[in-house]
Amino acid sequence: MEKFIRVNMKDLSIKVESVPEKYLGLGGRGLTSQIVYDEVEPTCEPLGKYNKLVISPGLLTGTTAPSSGRLSVGAKSPLTGGIKESNSGGTAAQKLARLGIRALIIEGEGATDKFYILRISKDGQELLPADEVVGMTTYKVAHTLQEKYGKKAAVVTIGPAGEMKMAMASVAVTDMEGNAARHAGRGGLGAVMGAKGLKAIVLDDTGIERIKPQNPEVFREAARSLTKALTEHPITGQGLPTYGTAVLVNIINEAGALPTRNFTTGRFDRAEKISGETLAERAKARGGKTGHPCHGGCVIKCSNAYHNEKGEYVTSGCEYETIWGFGANCEIDDLDAIAEMDRLCDEIGIDTIETGTTMGVAMEGGLIPFGDAQGIIRLLKEEILQGTVLGRVLGQGTATTGKVLGVTRVPVVKGQSIPAYDPRSVKGNAVTYATSPMGADHTAGYGVTANILNVGGKVDPLKAEGQIELSRNLQIATAAVDSLGFCLFIAFAVLDRPEALDDIARMVNAQYGLNWTVNDIVELGKNVLKTEVEFNKKAGFTAADDRLPEFFREEKLAPHDTIDDIKPEELDSVLSF
Repeated sequence: MEKFIRVNMKDLSIKVESVPEKYLGLGGRGLTSQIVYDEVEPTCEPLGKYNKLVISPGLLTGTTAPSSGRLSVGAKSPLTGGIKESNSGGTAAQKLARLGIRALIIEGEGATDKFYILRISKDGQELLPADEVVGMTTYKVAHTLQEKYGKKAAVVTIGPAGEMKMAMASVAVTDMEGNAARHAGRGGLGAVMGAKGLKAIVLDDTGIERIKPQNPEVFREAARSLTKALTEHPITGQGLPTYGTAVLVNIINEAGALPTRNFTTGRFDRAEKISGETLAERAKARGGKTGHPCHGGCVIKCSNAYHNEKGEYVTSGCEYETIWGFGANCEIDDLDAIAEMDRLCDEIGIDTIETGTTMGVAMEGGLIPFGDAQGIIRLLKEEILQGTVLGRVLGQGTATTGKVLGVTRVPVVKGQSIPAYDPRSVKGNAVTYATSPMGADHTAGYGVTANILNVGGKVDPLKAEGQIELSRNLQIATAAVDSLGFCLFIAFAVLDRPEALDDIARMVNAQYGLNWTVNDIVELGKNVLKTEVEFNKKAGFTAADDRLPEFFREEKLAPHDTIDDIKPEELDSVLSF
């Protein structure tokens, strides 16, 4: 039986409920956003007692559907002030699904001086004092709790940043090697978990049978067909497993869309030094690897294990957005230093995108010089980790840091930093950044597909024409993908092979005994977005929040001398359906 588990952090009670009928067709982002919409007052204080943290696996998570082990974490964001779903790989989602948990709802006001561990197994649920792991970094928490509760247990935890309620605090999830290397990074949801007084969740599915579809034969056939599409596509079958997501460094740089020196130009003259090709070569030479899965059943395997010069493990994985944020954005070309920064962010429990963009703004504000890798490492270790006043300012993210330092080139939308594709030269992403209910988020509607990679068609990345429809369709598809529990990267194959959508519908039907069509999947995505937009409206958001910062309209981006020229009235139409 699938169930909701409610944990009230005020009275430390735990309730197990049957899934209400209205939620039966929802999972992942669709479920987290719907519960937040239904149960959280939109104008509430994000770190207060009325907010709720909702964790949910996707509808197909825990099954043998390929690359379907993603986890959705939702709440009202302390970074954006709006609704938020942050997505992670790792081992937790599949264990939640196998434990029959459709949603884990953390509610109530946590004690100001006490943290707890929530342990869930086939025998039930319990809250335990977290005294032994309070103050620990995420890797140490994970290793300590797996030593105590079993190496195969999944651990979901916050680091010191979450305990200190920093607005860029992430929620860490253990990977297949037991390291807290996968993160639901965006939106500061680690701060919400910290405000609830929950340091960690331990998930043990020992003794639980694997999830069985109602029609195993149809499910297997559809899963094989989708797997074939993923392994045969040049991006998901070759580029990503060979070079990791950092394969994009050279591609986006060549396109003139790699934000460099805090978004002042679109090309980094030393991009090759931090590219996926360089990373893969270094991994091979040092005993690391590419082609590393972030969760069981992943057939794309876009992650990596990065080792230092001594052949010692540093991080998994050093992803494109992280490499960009600390690399080109800060004018740093030292891949070893960037890997160290990535590991520090994971340990502290902070979003690498928000942190990298914050450091770019801090450099523009004169806190440290551009190119100062050791300066960033010092700020991470001595300020943010230690929770100094400066560290807490930086820990509030890019927008706050810009205000404190008097910087006007601050690349954020709805308070969340813009990721690794300059919207002046990837205009499909410009529309997504501006209009997504999540704040600036490339994964919400990845316009790079048709703008740069010629996947699912071709839309000129430098022109406004066609970008509204492109972003709208991608945002709808992404909301559905997030709700099903798939990795976003399946979209590459699905966009080029539309019949793969039939495979997905067949798997949903075979799993649950339903009669979904492709149109039902599209409607799922639309309904998720409608819910999120409505929450934000009730929270006080207006059309003025669906805009890029003014410097994108006024400063031409080299090498193409492009500006943001998407018309406001067109932006207002994107999610009006």
